[in-house]
Amino acid sequence: MKISFHGAAHEVTGSCHLIECRGRKIVIDCGMFQGERDLHEDNAAPFGFDPREIDIVLLTHAHLDHCGRLPLLVKRGFDGEIISTSATSDLARLVMLDSAHLHEEDARRHHRHGQRGGHNEALYDTLDAMDAVALFGRKATYLKPIDLYPGITATFFEAGHILGSASIRLELEEDGHRRKILFSGDLGPSDRTLLNDPGPPDDADIVVMETTYGDRDHRPLDASVAEFLAAIREADERGGNVVIPTFAMERAQEILWFLRIGMEQGEIRKSLKVFLDSPMAISATRIFGRHPEALRPEIAAMIRSGRDPFALPELHFTGDAHESMALNRIRSGAVIMAGSGMCTGGRVRHHLRYNLAHSDCSVIFVGYAAAGTLARIIVDGARDVQLFGERIPVKAKIHTINGFSAHAGASGLKEWHARTGSPSRTFLVHGETQALEAFARTLGTDSVEIPSLHQSFRL
Repeated sequence: MKISFHGAAHEVTGSCHLIECRGRKIVIDCGMFQGERDLHEDNAAPFGFDPREIDIVLLTHAHLDHCGRLPLLVKRGFDGEIISTSATSDLARLVMLDSAHLHEEDARRHHRHGQRGGHNEALYDTLDAMDAVALFGRKATYLKPIDLYPGITATFFEAGHILGSASIRLELEEDGHRRKILFSGDLGPSDRTLLNDPGPPDDADIVVMETTYGDRDHRPLDASVAEFLAAIREADERGGNVVIPTFAMERAQEILWFLRIGMEQGEIRKSLKVFLDSPMAISATRIFGRHPEALRPEIAAMIRSGRDPFALPELHFTGDAHESMALNRIRSGAVIMAGSGMCTGGRVRHHLRYNLAHSDCSVIFVGYAAAGTLARIIVDGARDVQLFGERIPVKAKIHTINGFSAHAGASGLKEWHARTGSPSRTFLVHGETQALEAFARTLGTDSVEIPSLHQSFRL
């Protein structure tokens, strides 16, 4: 038995791990490397294994940094089965097709401008993404084991991160040796509004876990919601707009929920116009309605009774690009939610271009901003930023509200690890170096390892 790490090693994106057992090769996640710097070459680089030799991919959830290179895996020869929960399958289709479109657009732009290099060819295209979608096979149900091969079983557990997210335990038997290897995926905090709490098994021998916030905790959710609503109310009173860089899955739906609650409680005016300017977020919101089984019982009951938990009096879906462009003419009284959450692309960059320079406006960051992304640059206090070839002054009021994070904080991560039993080895991934090292100290055990990219270990 062997494990190797081909992404999210000393960084937060690009999750991809390989298990080899009984002549089989199983990949857990195959994500995109993300960041403000040009990562085309990183994503186009060899995987560290031959895609043609992979038998199965197990997918923890549908965020781009966990599923975004699946079409490339298929393009390079993978033709096995992809297994995930039903909700993850629906969301991953959305994410991969959107990503393919962006890669095609990027390649066309480089070609038009006569630029040389690998960008002239899309990393993968829509057909590659559809080929990946076609390989999604069995749908995992939480707590129900799936027999992959003789001596190899996979069980999915609630991860509480986004809709359909899972931790995955592999039970392996080879040459008389048995190992239970638990992959955390991305873990959500307890007591989320929409999702159930993470639920790890209590008998893992080896744990591979994320450490995105391994060095700090989030502030309490109630305080974050109060700050969020106050920020919107204040910008509204100043006569400005609010721009919310929004992750399309989970964060967008949570924000709509809290806006609804704020309006019902009189914290913000009901006539406030809210624009969800993200085709992906619009589709993801509809997918939520199709998967009440993945939601908290009270939210599922609302959906099953025909009530929309995300309905607002003045909610507008702006799926069309022309409608999105028209929002830039609005100078006051609008809440604009648009992707991407880290401002690395998408429509939010246009809205920042037209709102950042106005002191009556606000920008509210409600999610993780990886090092080097435009979101992190703004959060860290930049006085101006580069957008579409212009230097845009940052005069809008900037709010960073981390209590909405879909990731567990350090205390939650430690609690989750404590519930996995007494693992003999723990591999820490999916974190910046500071967070990785801080969480390793928190665990306080010699059995903790922080793997490097493409490093392999015998199990």
